[in-house]
Amino acid sequence: MKMKTITCKSICTLILCTLLLLTLAPQPSLRAENSSISTHAKAAALIDVESGRILYSSRGDEPMLIASLTKIMTALVAIENGDLESKVKVGKNAFAKEGSSLYLQLGEEMTLENMLYGLMLRSGNDAATAIAEHVGGSEEGFVYLMNAKAEELGLIHTHFANPHGLDAEGHYSSANDLARLTAYAMHNPVFKEIVKTPEKTADNPNDKWDYKWSNKNKMLRLYEGANGVKTGYTKKALRCLVSSATRQGQQLVAVTINDGNDWNDHAALLDYGFNHYPLTSLIERGEPVKGYNLVTSKAFRYPFGEGEQARLVTKLVLTAPQSRRQAQSSARDRARNDSSFGLQGALVLQLGGREIGRIPVYFPDKLPPEPSVRQISSAQAAAYSGRHFLDSLGSVLRALFGQATGGN
Repeated sequence: MKMKTITCKSICTLILCTLLLLTLAPQPSLRAENSSISTHAKAAALIDVESGRILYSSRGDEPMLIASLTKIMTALVAIENGDLESKVKVGKNAFAKEGSSLYLQLGEEMTLENMLYGLMLRSGNDAATAIAEHVGGSEEGFVYLMNAKAEELGLIHTHFANPHGLDAEGHYSSANDLARLTAYAMHNPVFKEIVKTPEKTADNPNDKWDYKWSNKNKMLRLYEGANGVKTGYTKKALRCLVSSATRQGQQLVAVTINDGNDWNDHAALLDYGFNHYPLTSLIERGEPVKGYNLVTSKAFRYPFGEGEQARLVTKLVLTAPQSRRQAQSSARDRARNDSSFGLQGALVLQLGGREIGRIPVYFPDKLPPEPSVRQISSAQAAAYSGRHFLDSLGSVLRALFGQATGGN
């Protein structure tokens, strides 16, 4: 009898996870029309952070050298897998690393958090190597984690060979992949705080003065609302830039690869996004579903271009044939036989025949609490991912039960 109870619970949990996977994770978003803007870049992309919609793309799926834009993934993997208060020791591989540097001393120790600031503000290659060895056990071990994260996020035009971005065989990404990666990373509060910081001081154990790092990203000073993200340059990749800005509650991320006029191009890209694709609120959390005793479990906003919202189609998809009758029943009637935990289906939003969002609906008395930041991040990873069902199901399970992967 005891074994039967455990089995039933396991089955119920699996069913719930499956339903959550089907209702929480939106499908890949539509790409907007590009005709009214251009850049000097070899490749470029613009994305709305909240929805994940690509608003502009030029050669966006072509793999290219990305220089220090690599460090976006380096920082993200370190934050998700490391202890920010742990001490990172500078080894021989990190000391005097070629290219941009924090000029760390051999054997010097610094908290992972401070080193991440040096990594993202000053693009220290020595910091990148030290972080990789600290978090991954070795540079190779950390690169494995970077590629595993890229696979998890469905970045099929991306592969990493090192944590710093120096040109190397098998090291590349695309403008669209970098846009999606950064949109995901900007949901992490630690990453978001680091990349928007104009200046940072940190303890210096070798001199009488502290380290003082000014952010190389001039967009923070040149563009109203700018709050990130990363510059990059090598002789082969040339000028690369990922920028971010927030206006009127909407956050956009712009990407250019090999662009000699990147500051101006990014301002133009961001202006284009804010002016042509404003974020529109469609659904609020707890909103009643017309004709049913159901409510929505989360808010939903989407960046519509001119005339697009009129083409939006909303459908209610119930989880079982009897759900229509049950969804209209009273709380007393439902209480007798309710094995669904209140989840009854989802509102499916479609634009141009493609799904852009899926909002779970619940009985009003069974509406779950709003998810934590970690659950939102896990759900977003599943949304961007194109991996097999069981891989996505694993992400949902981790989100449900709060199983950390060494993150903060």
